[in-house]
Amino acid sequence: MHAVALFRVLATLFWMALFALIALTLWRVAIRRAPRALLSLTVVALVGALAFTLISAGLVFIEPYQMGVVITVLGEGGLRPEPLSPGLHWIIPFVERVETYPIARQTFTMAKTPGEGEWEGEMTVEARTLDGQRIFVDSSVIYEIDPTQVIRLHIRWQHRYEQDLIHPETRGIIRDVVSQYRVDEVVSTKRFEVTAEISRRLEEVLSANGLTLVDFVLRDITFTPEYAQSIEQKQIAEQQALQAKFVVEQKKQEAEQARQVAQGQADAAVIQAKGEAEARLIRARAEAEALKLIAEALAANPNLLTYEYISKLAPGVRVMLVPSNAPFILPLPEMEATGP
Repeated sequence: MHAVALFRVLATLFWMALFALIALTLWRVAIRRAPRALLSLTVVALVGALAFTLISAGLVFIEPYQMGVVITVLGEGGLRPEPLSPGLHWIIPFVERVETYPIARQTFTMAKTPGEGEWEGEMTVEARTLDGQRIFVDSSVIYEIDPTQVIRLHIRWQHRYEQDLIHPETRGIIRDVVSQYRVDEVVSTKRFEVTAEISRRLEEVLSANGLTLVDFVLRDITFTPEYAQSIEQKQIAEQQALQAKFVVEQKKQEAEQARQVAQGQADAAVIQAKGEAEARLIRARAEAEALKLIAEALAANPNLLTYEYISKLAPGVRVMLVPSNAPFILPLPEMEATGP
């Protein structure tokens, strides 16, 4: 309990004691008994009640997260030139009063969902893009009161700065900035640029009125049901086109693989045919060389052929029948005579 609350409690207790003493004094007078002692206590209670009431009315405690604006009938313009900083202060009772303002960070939200906005009802910002599409923007403004500008804020807006300053200015800036971009840019490629531009312009407006912009948050962007359906259909068509392209590429890859396999088989067949041809050529050359050697051998020894012929005959052959009119190709050796 801080000092102001303590003095208020004491003032309340003294007033209660005063009323009790007055009632007791009247009762003693009614029964015709002298109330002299009670009169002294009543005076003390009255003085204490008035003193503590004046003290509690003059003391003001400003919380650490607040600043105070002193409204007075004595100063020029009805205000003290300097605000009250956090702590205990003294004002002239019943002549001056204090309006406190929070200097902690505050958040003002404008959203489509009623429970998310600062006030009851839907507070999303409806805007039109450069290409004429309607979009709905949910956003939050995080700000704080500049302690050095709290008197100017009080003079201009009092406690209406959210309702009469932040709300309309933010709506207007969002609509103006969004109107400079196409819907696809706002949603994807230029979203950060849109947010930065809104923040810059909003910061200028708030700074000129005693507020400091901490951050502007672009929470969500939604579309009309018709446009959302068209986007969904477009995405489906794009997915189907990508699927078809994938199938085509897959078929191309399969065809290329089949061509490479066929090319490999053809190359293998060519290599095999070349190998077989070279083998036949080698064999032919070898046979020709062999025949050449045989021819040279026969030329040098004519009886060699006869010898080869006879060596091929079975060892047990003793009789050969040949046609009577057929000439002998080779001279036959004389047959051994057989016994009688």
